[in-house]
Amino acid sequence: MNLSFGSMELNRSNASHLGTSAIGNVSKALNGKENASVNGAEKKESFRTYLLEAVNEMNSQQLNVSALQEKVITDPDSVDIHDVTTAMAKAQMSLDLAQNVIDRLVKGWNELSQNR
Repeated sequence: MNLSFGSMELNRSNASHLGTSAIGNVSKALNGKENASVNGAEKKESFRTYLLEAVNEMNSQQLNVSALQEKVITDPDSVDIHDVTTAMAKAQMSLDLAQNVIDRLVKGWNELSQNR
C-alpha cells in the first residue's frame, strides 16, 4: 500500500508501521521467532522475578560496601580507598534507581486504580 503526502510518497512495507491495523508480536518481528531464546533454551521471566533479582543485586552491593568499609577500618593497607569509593557510588546509584522504579510503579498503580 502506498500513501501519498503532498509530493512525498511512503511505501508501507509492514502493516504495523502505518495505519490502523493491529500491532503484531514485537519480539517475533525483531527476531523472526515467536519466543526469544538464550543459548538454545527458552527463557521466560516475569516482571516479579526481574524485580526480585534487581533487589537482591542492590542488597549485595550494599553488603559489599559495608564489608569494604569495615575492612578499611580494621586493615587499611589491604584495601584501596578508590575501590571503596567506587563501590559506594555503585551502591548509591543502584539504591537511587530502585527508589525511582518503586516511586514510578506506585504512581502508575495509583493512576490506574483511579477512575477518571
